[in-house]
Amino acid sequence: MTQATMMPLLLRCLVCFVAGSIPFSVLAMAGSGIDIRQVGSGNPGFNNVLRVSKRRAVVALAGDLGKGILALWLVRDRFPVPWPPFGDVVALGWIYAFAAILGHCYSPFLRFRGGKGIATSGGAMLVLHPLWAVVALVYFAAARITLGKLRWPEAGALASLSTWVLFTLFMAGFLGREDALFAALLTVFLAWRHKKNVQNLLRAWQGGVVGS
Repeated sequence: MTQATMMPLLLRCLVCFVAGSIPFSVLAMAGSGIDIRQVGSGNPGFNNVLRVSKRRAVVALAGDLGKGILALWLVRDRFPVPWPPFGDVVALGWIYAFAAILGHCYSPFLRFRGGKGIATSGGAMLVLHPLWAVVALVYFAAARITLGKLRWPEAGALASLSTWVLFTLFMAGFLGREDALFAALLTVFLAWRHKKNVQNLLRAWQGGVVGS
């Protein structure tokens, strides 16, 4: 693949990365006097904003979902890469999604810190696989509310990661090996981003807090 054929792809990946890097969870707290990076878990993401304000959390969630949707729509549907040389449409969509999620997780606007990528990945999947994304998001909402009411530790992380496991199973069962592989890779990445939450949950499980 020549430099001339790579440039359109790299430019679109950059667009996705920059769109994904807009820190809506920080912007949602504007005027509150609260820096979301200094409270709760310190994570500039929807779940941490939810600890402070439900109304502002809705703004953060809409922004993080929306930037995933906008980024994928722009580069995949509105300004697609000229065909050929990029004939693998499945891989291309997932590459764009990864770029947007990486922008969210390592935002240059936050000195390359960021959220954990769940909402932005959900927005990207609404473009790539809308039906299964909607089913997964309905599950996420139900799981998040239920686990929160049960006062399970790390309810947000557990709901988020189990949603991505479910989405990966959808890809494997109803679409194909390539989508399932990309979904599994993204699930592993998101689990790594949540490693502290997973460690906290395991400690709570061992201590008998969960399920007691």
